[in-house]
Amino acid sequence: MLPLRYKLSIYFMIFSASMLIFLWVFQLAFLETCYTFIKQAQVKGYAGEVVSAIKNDDNTDMVNNILRRNEMSVYVYDSSNAILEKKYSGEFNNPSGLRDINMHQIYSYYRLARENGGKYTSVNSFETREISFGSHDNVEIGLSSSDEFGDRRFKGENLIYCEIIDLDSDTQCFVLITALITPVDSVMSTLRVQLIVVSVVFVVFALALAFLVSKRISRPLGEINERVKLLARRNYDVEFNSVGYLEVKELSDTLNLTRRELRKAENLRQELIANISHDLRTPLTMITGYSEVMRDLPGENTPENVQVIIDEANRLTNLVNDMLDLSKLQSGAIEIEREEFSLTESIQDIFSRYTKLREQEGYNITFKADKNAFVNADQIKIGQVIYNFINNAINHCGEDKTVIVTQKVSDKRVRVEVTDHGEGIAQDKLEYIWDRYYKVDKEHKRGVIGTGLGLSIVKNILDLHGARYGVKSREGHGSTFWFELECVGAVKIN
Repeated sequence: MLPLRYKLSIYFMIFSASMLIFLWVFQLAFLETCYTFIKQAQVKGYAGEVVSAIKNDDNTDMVNNILRRNEMSVYVYDSSNAILEKKYSGEFNNPSGLRDINMHQIYSYYRLARENGGKYTSVNSFETREISFGSHDNVEIGLSSSDEFGDRRFKGENLIYCEIIDLDSDTQCFVLITALITPVDSVMSTLRVQLIVVSVVFVVFALALAFLVSKRISRPLGEINERVKLLARRNYDVEFNSVGYLEVKELSDTLNLTRRELRKAENLRQELIANISHDLRTPLTMITGYSEVMRDLPGENTPENVQVIIDEANRLTNLVNDMLDLSKLQSGAIEIEREEFSLTESIQDIFSRYTKLREQEGYNITFKADKNAFVNADQIKIGQVIYNFINNAINHCGEDKTVIVTQKVSDKRVRVEVTDHGEGIAQDKLEYIWDRYYKVDKEHKRGVIGTGLGLSIVKNILDLHGARYGVKSREGHGSTFWFELECVGAVKIN
């Protein structure tokens, strides 16, 4: 695979070659056709000026000036009667002229003009030769079949334009204008030489320009490529600051953003490994320790010790299940199963799980709702969201151990808020709390309930439902986590 600078050079040269080919074909193949077409248009335009001058009786100076400037010849005949009578003729540098046209041909042109609405145009080929008589001037004659005195041949085409003009109500004239269509053979020879020179210069210039442009375009991309290789080796200190054109600047900005995200992901990965290791090691240590005590010490095989082992085993099970659930949610392997159910009753059922905490640990967990709200969602997954929000609030509830769950219905939407009076979260940390094992205080603590993956699971479940969610928090004043679902019905609670 060729480098970018070579490909750009090749494309540029292909474009240059195409332009040269087009120029050669257009100049050499279509030059004569284009020239004839343009000449016809010019002669017709000049004919209008000549006719206008004749109508205004200014048929000497102005007409002669037009003929001299354009190498044309003009012949004017009085056509008021049946017999055409020559009134004016002017010839300037026109080797063909109409001097050898007999009156029969003049009448033929006159008839053709009458048959075509008073105007007629034709292109005729002619051939003349010049005969030299020593020191005498050259004499131009019509070419004969003998050609014994021919010195130089002259071939070309003559454009003849005819028009019948009414000078007044009684006077009519017939105007013939002839103009030489210059032979293009000599012009084409000159153009070939010029095109060769232009082509050589153009190719040299195109090569130089292609080299400079391709180098300028490919150089910043090459620099970015080298830095990307460093980034691939986990060097997150590399900076992408290449300049040159807009796309390179945007690519540099994107790679800088990627570098920052990769660094953050690497830090999260390291923290995740450390936190999971901690959460796995602690219950395993307790299970191992209590089991050894029960094995080695008589009388330690008590229900309390067995319950500790069971609780730690359940904690391990919950951790593994949460990790599996999160992996499935992020990979899209889990699909939600919507059904209509009472969100209010679902929250009340979840509250029954916290009876032991309220009675034995002194937690104040309350639920406030003014209506029995119904939603169309996955009941199990939404219950998991509420459960994780409450667990998170319990782990950060502060000294008063208060957690308040509020349900509000408005504008056909139901909003659930879970509030604690804990330490709160800094504003610049709020966007990261949905990451797995993200720690606001960077000190991993084993929660009272839960595995540390709750908020990440919540985020994925609510995204699947298309729900709105978020958090409001102030440092030292606690936090409020919330989500909203579409309400399909609500009944006031008595």
